Amino acid sequence: VQLQASGGGLVQAGGSLRLACAASGGTFSTSAVGWFRQTPGKEREFVAVISGSGGATYYADSVKGRFTASRDNAKNTVYLQMNSLKLEDTAVYYCAARRSFVVHSATQEYSYWGQGTQVTVSS
Repeated sequence: VQLQASGGGLVQAGGSLRLACAASGGTFSTSAVGWFRQTPGKEREFVAVISGSGGATYYADSVKGRFTASRDNAKNTVYLQMNSLKLEDTAVYYCAARRSFVVHSATQEYSYWGQGTQVTVSS
């Protein structure tokens, strides 16, 4: 499975962005897809995940209520809607796919990774 993340950019605090993760190859609907983020000098951290069917989602406490993951399996695309953005949301965001439809938050559970897209939140 190849993943391509897009949609990052510069936004003011309180604003919104929608990231997209387009997949090619493999059977996308059987893969849970997670979103992770990383800032310089820090480990990659879990943000959100959506199950293969889209029926289950799970979020990090830091983004719960502000971010929403969704997917369109007909388009082989997963989305991350980010609202009420904060300065601390600034990071490179990565999407990743599992060889399972079950949600999981650990980075080591993901076999396929996209290239990352920069999100910068300004004051």
